[in-house]
Amino acid sequence: MTRQTTLNTTHREMGARMVPFGGWDMPLHYGSQIEEHHAVRRDAGMFDVSHMSAVDVVGQGARPYLRHLLANDVDKLHGLGRALYSCMLTENGGVIDDLIVYRLADDFYRLVVNAGTTEKDLAWLQRQLPGFEAEIRPRTDLDMIAIQGPKARAKALPLLPADCAAAAGLAPFNAILGKDWMVARTGYTGEDGFEVMLPKEKTVSFWRALHGVGILPCGLGARDTLRLEAGMNLYGSDMNEQISPLEAGLGWTLAWEPADRDFIGRYPLQKQKSRGHLRRFVGLLLEGKGVLRNHQKLFQGDREIGEITSGGFSPTLERSIALARIASDVTGPIQVDMRGKCLPVRLVKTSFVRHGRSLIEL
Repeated sequence: MTRQTTLNTTHREMGARMVPFGGWDMPLHYGSQIEEHHAVRRDAGMFDVSHMSAVDVVGQGARPYLRHLLANDVDKLHGLGRALYSCMLTENGGVIDDLIVYRLADDFYRLVVNAGTTEKDLAWLQRQLPGFEAEIRPRTDLDMIAIQGPKARAKALPLLPADCAAAAGLAPFNAILGKDWMVARTGYTGEDGFEVMLPKEKTVSFWRALHGVGILPCGLGARDTLRLEAGMNLYGSDMNEQISPLEAGLGWTLAWEPADRDFIGRYPLQKQKSRGHLRRFVGLLLEGKGVLRNHQKLFQGDREIGEITSGGFSPTLERSIALARIASDVTGPIQVDMRGKCLPVRLVKTSFVRHGRSLIEL
Protein backbone atom coordinates (compact mmCIF):
# COMPACT_ATOMS: atom_id res chain seq x y z
CA MET A 1 0.00 0.00 0.00
CA THR A 2 1.33 3.44 -0.97
CA ARG A 3 1.92 5.69 2.02
CA GLN A 4 1.01 9.37 2.25
CA THR A 5 2.76 12.21 4.03
CA THR A 6 0.89 14.70 6.20
CA LEU A 7 0.89 17.16 3.28
CA ASN A 8 -0.70 14.83 0.71
CA THR A 9 -4.03 16.65 0.58
CA THR A 10 -2.25 20.03 0.58
CA HIS A 11 -0.10 18.99 -2.38
CA ARG A 12 -3.19 18.06 -4.34
CA GLU A 13 -4.90 21.35 -3.45
CA MET A 14 -1.83 23.16 -4.79
CA GLY A 15 -2.11 21.30 -8.11
CA ALA A 16 0.68 18.78 -7.67
CA ARG A 17 1.08 15.88 -10.05
CA MET A 18 1.49 12.92 -7.69
CA VAL A 19 3.60 9.83 -8.42
CA PRO A 20 4.72 6.75 -6.44
CA PHE A 21 8.24 7.01 -5.04
CA GLY A 22 9.91 4.68 -2.54
CA GLY A 23 6.52 3.38 -1.42
CA TRP A 24 5.10 6.90 -0.97
CA ASP A 25 2.66 9.07 -2.93
CA MET A 26 4.78 12.16 -3.66
CA PRO A 27 4.57 15.35 -5.76
CA LEU A 28 6.53 15.23 -9.01
CA HIS A 29 5.87 18.90 -9.76
CA TYR A 30 3.22 21.58 -9.32
CA GLY A 31 2.97 22.55 -12.99
CA SER A 32 6.51 23.34 -14.09
CA GLN A 33 9.56 21.37 -13.01
CA ILE A 34 11.82 23.90 -14.74
CA GLU A 35 10.25 26.83 -12.88
CA GLU A 36 10.69 25.00 -9.57
CA HIS A 37 14.34 24.23 -10.36
CA HIS A 38 15.09 27.87 -11.18
CA ALA A 39 13.26 29.08 -8.07
CA VAL A 40 15.71 27.10 -5.89
CA ARG A 41 18.76 28.32 -7.82
CA ARG A 42 17.63 31.98 -7.85
CA ASP A 43 15.29 32.51 -4.88
CA ALA A 44 13.71 29.88 -2.63
CA GLY A 45 11.80 26.62 -2.94
CA MET A 46 10.49 24.05 -0.49
CA PHE A 47 10.22 20.28 -0.60
CA ASP A 48 8.15 17.84 1.41
CA VAL A 49 10.77 15.27 2.43
CA SER A 50 8.69 13.66 5.15
CA HIS A 51 8.99 10.34 3.34
CA MET A 52 12.56 10.21 4.65
CA SER A 53 13.00 8.83 8.16
CA ALA A 54 14.51 10.32 11.29
CA VAL A 55 15.96 7.72 13.65
CA ASP A 56 17.32 8.63 17.08
CA VAL A 57 20.17 6.66 18.63
CA VAL A 58 20.33 7.28 22.37
CA GLY A 59 22.23 5.92 25.37
CA GLN A 60 25.73 5.70 26.81
CA GLY A 61 26.76 3.39 23.99
CA ALA A 62 25.43 5.56 21.14
CA ARG A 63 28.83 6.98 20.23
CA PRO A 64 30.80 3.67 20.13
CA TYR A 65 27.87 2.03 18.34
CA LEU A 66 27.89 4.65 15.57
CA ARG A 67 31.68 4.56 15.33
CA HIS A 68 31.34 0.86 14.49
CA LEU A 69 28.25 1.21 12.32
CA LEU A 70 29.25 4.09 10.02
CA ALA A 71 32.14 4.42 7.58
CA ASN A 72 32.66 8.05 8.54
CA ASP A 73 33.61 8.77 12.15
CA VAL A 74 31.19 10.55 14.51
CA ASP A 75 34.20 11.57 16.59
CA LYS A 76 34.62 14.31 13.96
CA LEU A 77 31.51 15.93 15.48
CA HIS A 78 33.37 18.05 18.02
CA GLY A 79 30.40 20.16 19.09
CA LEU A 80 26.72 19.62 19.77
CA GLY A 81 24.56 20.18 16.70
CA ARG A 82 27.29 19.21 14.25
CA ALA A 83 26.29 17.04 11.26
CA LEU A 84 28.17 14.43 9.23
CA TYR A 85 27.46 12.69 5.92
CA SER A 86 28.28 8.98 5.89
CA CYS A 87 27.62 5.65 4.27
CA MET A 88 26.38 2.63 6.19
CA LEU A 89 28.05 -0.45 4.74
CA THR A 90 27.61 -4.20 4.47
CA GLU A 91 30.35 -6.51 5.75
CA ASN A 92 31.58 -6.66 2.13
CA GLY A 93 31.86 -2.89 1.79
CA GLY A 94 28.73 -2.26 -0.29
CA VAL A 95 26.47 0.67 0.54
CA ILE A 96 23.33 -0.17 2.51
CA ASP A 97 22.39 3.52 2.60
CA ASP A 98 23.84 7.01 2.70
CA LEU A 99 22.67 9.27 5.50
CA ILE A 100 23.30 12.30 7.67
CA VAL A 101 23.99 11.93 11.38
CA TYR A 102 23.57 14.81 13.86
CA ARG A 103 25.17 14.92 17.32
CA LEU A 104 22.51 16.49 19.54
CA ALA A 105 23.92 15.49 22.96
CA ASP A 106 26.75 13.32 24.25
CA ASP A 107 24.35 10.37 24.35
CA PHE A 108 21.91 11.43 21.60
CA TYR A 109 22.43 11.26 17.84
CA ARG A 110 19.86 11.58 15.04
CA LEU A 111 20.12 9.81 11.69
CA VAL A 112 18.16 10.77 8.57
CA VAL A 113 17.86 7.83 6.17
CA ASN A 114 16.32 7.36 2.74
CA ALA A 115 12.65 6.57 2.23
CA GLY A 116 13.06 3.46 0.08
CA THR A 117 15.59 1.89 2.44
CA THR A 118 13.97 2.67 5.82
CA GLU A 119 12.78 -0.83 6.69
CA LYS A 120 16.08 -2.38 5.60
CA ASP A 121 18.03 0.27 7.52
CA LEU A 122 16.06 -0.20 10.74
CA ALA A 123 16.58 -3.97 10.57
CA TRP A 124 20.31 -3.46 10.06
CA LEU A 125 20.52 -0.94 12.92
CA GLN A 126 18.87 -3.42 15.28
CA ARG A 127 21.04 -6.28 14.07
CA GLN A 128 24.23 -4.38 14.96
CA LEU A 129 22.96 -3.21 18.36
CA PRO A 130 23.86 -6.16 20.65
CA GLY A 131 26.88 -5.34 22.78
CA PHE A 132 26.21 -1.61 22.85
CA GLU A 133 24.26 0.28 25.52
CA ALA A 134 22.06 2.16 23.07
CA GLU A 135 18.48 2.30 21.88
CA ILE A 136 17.06 2.85 18.37
CA ARG A 137 14.00 5.14 18.26
CA PRO A 138 12.30 5.78 14.88
CA ARG A 139 10.76 9.27 15.01
CA THR A 140 7.49 8.61 13.22
CA ASP A 141 6.02 11.64 15.00
CA LEU A 142 8.15 14.04 12.95
CA ASP A 143 7.86 15.43 9.42
CA MET A 144 10.61 17.14 7.44
CA ILE A 145 10.51 20.12 5.08
CA ALA A 146 13.55 21.27 3.09
CA ILE A 147 13.70 24.99 2.30
CA GLN A 148 16.43 25.67 -0.25
CA GLY A 149 17.81 28.56 -2.27
CA PRO A 150 19.82 31.79 -1.85
CA LYS A 151 16.88 33.51 -0.11
CA ALA A 152 15.58 30.43 1.72
CA ARG A 153 17.01 31.11 5.17
CA ALA A 154 16.01 34.77 5.23
CA LYS A 155 12.42 33.95 4.25
CA ALA A 156 12.05 30.99 6.60
CA LEU A 157 13.69 32.40 9.75
CA PRO A 158 10.76 34.58 10.90
CA LEU A 159 8.47 31.52 10.76
CA LEU A 160 10.55 29.32 13.06
CA PRO A 161 9.58 28.89 16.74
CA ALA A 162 11.31 31.17 19.24
CA ASP A 163 13.47 28.38 20.64
CA CYS A 164 14.97 27.88 17.16
CA ALA A 165 15.75 31.55 16.55
CA ALA A 166 19.47 30.82 16.89
CA ALA A 167 19.21 29.08 13.50
CA ALA A 168 20.03 32.52 12.09
CA GLY A 169 23.66 31.95 13.10
CA LEU A 170 24.01 28.29 12.10
CA ALA A 171 27.07 27.36 10.11
CA PRO A 172 26.69 24.84 7.26
CA PHE A 173 26.24 21.24 8.45
CA ASN A 174 25.08 22.33 11.88
CA ALA A 175 21.68 22.01 13.57
CA ILE A 176 19.77 23.47 16.50
CA LEU A 177 17.33 21.42 18.54
CA GLY A 178 14.37 23.19 20.12
CA LYS A 179 11.69 21.67 22.30
CA ASP A 180 9.87 19.97 19.41
CA TRP A 181 11.62 21.21 16.24
CA MET A 182 15.07 20.67 14.76
CA VAL A 183 16.50 23.08 12.19
CA ALA A 184 19.60 22.04 10.22
CA ARG A 185 21.61 24.00 7.69
CA THR A 186 21.82 21.08 5.30
CA GLY A 187 20.26 20.15 1.96
CA TYR A 188 20.35 18.14 -1.24
CA THR A 189 20.36 20.87 -3.89
CA GLY A 190 23.76 22.57 -3.92
CA GLU A 191 22.13 25.71 -2.49
CA ASP A 192 21.93 27.19 0.99
CA GLY A 193 18.93 26.57 3.18
CA PHE A 194 17.38 24.64 6.03
CA GLU A 195 15.99 21.18 6.59
CA VAL A 196 13.34 21.48 9.29
CA MET A 197 12.00 18.58 11.37
CA LEU A 198 8.76 19.38 13.15
CA PRO A 199 5.75 17.70 14.80
CA LYS A 200 3.21 16.39 12.31
CA GLU A 201 0.43 18.57 13.71
CA LYS A 202 2.46 21.70 12.78
CA THR A 203 3.36 20.64 9.23
CA VAL A 204 0.44 21.97 7.19
CA SER A 205 0.40 25.39 8.86
CA PHE A 206 4.19 25.75 8.46
CA TRP A 207 4.05 24.72 4.79
CA ARG A 208 1.31 27.25 4.10
CA ALA A 209 3.18 29.96 6.00
CA LEU A 210 6.30 29.30 3.91
CA HIS A 211 4.19 29.55 0.76
CA GLY A 212 2.75 32.80 2.07
CA VAL A 213 6.18 34.46 2.15
CA GLY A 214 6.93 33.49 -1.44
CA ILE A 215 8.65 30.13 -1.13
CA LEU A 216 7.65 27.98 -4.11
CA PRO A 217 6.53 24.38 -3.53
CA CYS A 218 8.76 21.99 -5.49
CA GLY A 219 8.51 18.31 -6.35
CA LEU A 220 10.73 15.30 -6.90
CA GLY A 221 11.54 16.33 -10.47
CA ALA A 222 13.30 19.54 -9.48
CA ARG A 223 14.88 17.83 -6.49
CA ASP A 224 16.53 15.33 -8.84
CA THR A 225 17.83 17.88 -11.38
CA LEU A 226 19.16 20.07 -8.56
CA ARG A 227 21.03 17.23 -6.85
CA LEU A 228 22.38 16.02 -10.20
CA GLU A 229 23.74 19.49 -11.02
CA ALA A 230 25.31 19.57 -7.54
CA GLY A 231 26.93 16.16 -8.15
CA MET A 232 25.18 14.53 -5.20
CA ASN A 233 24.70 10.77 -5.30
CA LEU A 234 21.29 9.10 -5.39
CA TYR A 235 21.01 5.79 -3.57
CA GLY A 236 19.93 2.99 -5.90
CA SER A 237 21.33 4.78 -8.95
CA ASP A 238 24.88 5.84 -8.14
CA MET A 239 25.54 3.27 -5.41
CA ASN A 240 23.96 0.24 -3.78
CA GLU A 241 24.91 -2.86 -1.82
CA GLN A 242 27.04 -4.12 -4.73
CA ILE A 243 28.96 -0.84 -5.14
CA SER A 244 31.51 0.40 -2.63
CA PRO A 245 32.05 4.08 -1.77
CA LEU A 246 35.44 3.83 -3.49
CA GLU A 247 33.71 3.38 -6.86
CA ALA A 248 30.89 5.84 -6.19
CA GLY A 249 32.92 9.01 -5.70
CA LEU A 250 32.49 8.71 -1.93
CA GLY A 251 36.00 7.77 -0.87
CA TRP A 252 36.15 11.09 0.98
CA THR A 253 33.49 9.80 3.41
CA LEU A 254 35.70 6.92 4.61
CA ALA A 255 37.47 7.81 7.87
CA TRP A 256 40.52 5.52 7.83
CA GLU A 257 42.04 7.11 10.93
CA PRO A 258 42.35 6.09 13.67
CA ALA A 259 43.58 2.79 12.25
CA ASP A 260 42.10 0.75 15.10
CA ARG A 261 38.48 1.87 14.46
CA ASP A 262 36.80 -1.35 13.32
CA PHE A 263 33.90 0.01 11.26
CA ILE A 264 31.72 -2.43 9.32
CA GLY A 265 33.13 -3.01 5.83
CA ARG A 266 36.56 -1.55 6.60
CA TYR A 267 38.74 -4.53 5.71
CA PRO A 268 37.13 -5.40 2.34
CA LEU A 269 37.47 -1.72 1.39
CA GLN A 270 41.14 -1.73 2.37
CA LYS A 271 41.68 -4.75 0.13
CA GLN A 272 39.85 -3.02 -2.76
CA LYS A 273 41.98 0.06 -2.29
CA SER A 274 45.26 -1.86 -2.15
CA ARG A 275 44.40 -3.90 -5.28
CA GLY A 276 43.83 -0.73 -7.28
CA HIS A 277 42.19 -0.59 -10.72
CA LEU A 278 39.00 0.78 -9.15
CA ARG A 279 36.42 2.18 -11.49
CA ARG A 280 36.31 5.98 -11.57
CA PHE A 281 33.22 8.03 -10.77
CA VAL A 282 33.10 10.95 -13.21
CA GLY A 283 30.93 13.73 -14.55
CA LEU A 284 29.88 13.88 -18.19
CA LEU A 285 28.76 16.71 -20.44
CA LEU A 286 27.04 15.83 -23.71
CA GLU A 287 28.71 17.74 -26.55
CA GLY A 288 25.68 17.76 -28.85
CA LYS A 289 21.91 17.52 -28.65
CA GLY A 290 20.06 14.85 -26.73
CA VAL A 291 19.55 13.80 -23.12
CA LEU A 292 21.84 11.50 -21.15
CA ARG A 293 19.93 8.80 -19.25
CA ASN A 294 20.66 6.24 -16.54
CA HIS A 295 22.23 2.97 -17.77
CA GLN A 296 23.33 4.27 -21.16
CA LYS A 297 26.59 2.53 -22.13
CA LEU A 298 29.87 4.40 -22.59
CA PHE A 299 32.53 3.53 -25.14
CA GLN A 300 36.01 4.45 -26.24
CA GLY A 301 36.12 3.31 -29.82
CA ASP A 302 34.81 -0.25 -29.82
CA ARG A 303 35.59 -0.82 -26.15
CA GLU A 304 32.78 -0.58 -23.61
CA ILE A 305 34.24 1.34 -20.66
CA GLY A 306 31.29 1.94 -18.31
CA GLU A 307 27.80 3.33 -17.98
CA ILE A 308 25.83 6.33 -16.81
CA THR A 309 24.49 6.02 -13.27
CA SER A 310 22.49 9.30 -13.19
CA GLY A 311 21.71 11.39 -16.23
CA GLY A 312 19.40 14.18 -17.30
CA PHE A 313 19.00 17.72 -18.59
CA SER A 314 20.51 20.57 -16.58
CA PRO A 315 18.12 23.56 -16.54
CA THR A 316 20.89 25.82 -15.22
CA LEU A 317 23.47 24.89 -17.86
CA GLU A 318 20.90 24.15 -20.59
CA ARG A 319 22.94 21.07 -21.45
CA SER A 320 22.65 17.36 -20.74
CA ILE A 321 24.84 16.10 -17.90
CA ALA A 322 25.46 12.81 -16.10
CA LEU A 323 27.32 10.95 -13.41
CA ALA A 324 29.01 7.75 -14.57
CA ARG A 325 31.28 4.90 -13.56
CA ILE A 326 34.10 4.08 -15.99
CA ALA A 327 37.21 1.90 -16.18
CA SER A 328 40.22 3.18 -14.26
CA ASP A 329 42.53 3.49 -17.27
CA VAL A 330 40.31 5.64 -19.49
CA THR A 331 41.78 8.87 -20.86
CA GLY A 332 40.89 10.94 -23.87
CA PRO A 333 37.62 11.22 -25.81
CA ILE A 334 34.70 8.89 -25.03
CA GLN A 335 31.24 8.34 -26.47
CA VAL A 336 27.77 7.44 -25.25
CA ASP A 337 25.53 4.95 -27.04
CA MET A 338 22.29 6.82 -27.52
CA ARG A 339 19.72 4.72 -29.39
CA GLY A 340 22.42 3.05 -31.45
CA LYS A 341 24.36 6.24 -32.20
CA CYS A 342 27.68 6.98 -30.53
CA LEU A 343 27.77 10.64 -29.51
CA PRO A 344 30.75 12.44 -27.93
CA VAL A 345 30.71 13.26 -24.22
CA ARG A 346 33.29 15.23 -22.29
CA LEU A 347 34.72 14.12 -18.93
CA VAL A 348 34.23 16.87 -16.33
CA LYS A 349 34.06 17.29 -12.55
CA THR A 350 31.19 15.57 -10.78
CA SER A 351 29.94 18.91 -9.40
CA PHE A 352 28.40 20.91 -12.22
CA VAL A 353 26.62 23.74 -10.38
CA ARG A 354 26.84 25.11 -6.83
CA HIS A 355 25.21 28.23 -5.42
CA GLY A 356 23.70 29.06 -8.79
CA ARG A 357 27.00 29.09 -10.69
CA SER A 358 28.50 26.75 -13.24
CA LEU A 359 31.63 24.91 -12.08
CA ILE A 360 32.57 23.70 -15.54
CA GLU A 361 33.48 25.34 -18.83
CA LEU A 362 30.73 25.03 -21.43
